[in-house]
Amino acid sequence: MKVEVLGPGCQNCKTLAERVKRVAEEQGLEIDFDYIDDMDEMAERGIALTPALMVDGEAVVTGEVPSEDEIKEILQG
Repeated sequence: MKVEVLGPGCQNCKTLAERVKRVAEEQGLEIDFDYIDDMDEMAERGIALTPALMVDGEAVVTGEVPSEDEIKEILQG
């Protein structure tokens, strides 16, 4: 599963990235994680609000930092 956090490096973006990694580790999920801070790439993907969480190329959360429980639900499908 490809999981990406997109954001300019603000505290909310960093928090989301940390939560995603922690949840994946705690749940034993193997993810291919990437943090994207390139504004041009975000624009190309249609991301206007950050932080954004993308799973397998689909934006599942934008403009907010979901709780760890919400991230578990997202990653476990």
